[in-house]
Amino acid sequence: MNDASGRRAEPAGPPERAGHPDSATEAFVAHRNLLFTVAYEMLGSAADAEDVLQETWLRWVGVDLGTVREERAYLVRIVTRQALDRLRALGRRKESYVGPWLPEPLLTAPDVAEDVELAESVSMAMLLVLETLQPTERAVFVLREVFDLDYDEIAEAVGKSPSAVRQLAYRARAHVAARRPRGTASPAETRAALEAFQRAVETGELQSLLDVLAPDVVALSDGGGVRHALLRPVVGIENVARLLAVGWWRRDADRSVELVQINGGPGLLVRVDGEIDGVVAVRVDNGYVTGAYHVRNPEKLSRVEREIAVTRRA
Repeated sequence: MNDASGRRAEPAGPPERAGHPDSATEAFVAHRNLLFTVAYEMLGSAADAEDVLQETWLRWVGVDLGTVREERAYLVRIVTRQALDRLRALGRRKESYVGPWLPEPLLTAPDVAEDVELAESVSMAMLLVLETLQPTERAVFVLREVFDLDYDEIAEAVGKSPSAVRQLAYRARAHVAARRPRGTASPAETRAALEAFQRAVETGELQSLLDVLAPDVVALSDGGGVRHALLRPVVGIENVARLLAVGWWRRDADRSVELVQINGGPGLLVRVDGEIDGVVAVRVDNGYVTGAYHVRNPEKLSRVEREIAVTRRA
């Protein structure tokens, strides 16, 4: 079954087999959620992450397991190399993308938010920060800072020396630190911001939303050239307020707005005439919304209909 872009829409992985699964299948299944999370954090695209998992599986079944010292490390190495190849190709696709490109949102389980480091690493805000890294820097940062792999393991995964990986990790860490959220937002603050957005969408009442917007707030929307969306970022509280006032969402239709867990934090799932129309996630710094991310591209909305498992552990 293919999605709207022609790629497989169903989760990748080993095929169903009669009887008991073999050792290769058992190992892959045991680590699948971890491998998906690695690929997704490197790519920002669940569809591409699923493709990478399929490629990883095809290579894994050809490996002589007798030569594998540690299955988790070996599988992470395969998925990293495949994701790096896909990341470079994805960069070329983004050059011709219509309007801003936003990561593909995931509907995540409530317990993801309880792992603060994981929740931050898969957040829309962090994934956008990771977009500013070079592909190898991004891989090194994800494997070191999120999954705590040692430098020797990362060196094998990215094809660099351990000393080069240390330098890449240092540069990536400094780059991300300069761009990551400026102040830790509590779940209550983020939820309050989303509830203000929810009231604005449902009723058109903006005051409570204006009270939580930062002066330099940035609004981005991603329609992929398929749905109406902003072609460039809208910056500043007055411009964002004007955007909302004239109707960021269609006001001539039956709308419903649901507060859900998106990428490890509160988000809004917007339906129009009963159909999923978009997802809204926010970045909150020191209690104020500094970023609002509205994904409407239908090719990126299939993973908000069911929970997707992400994890830092096998």
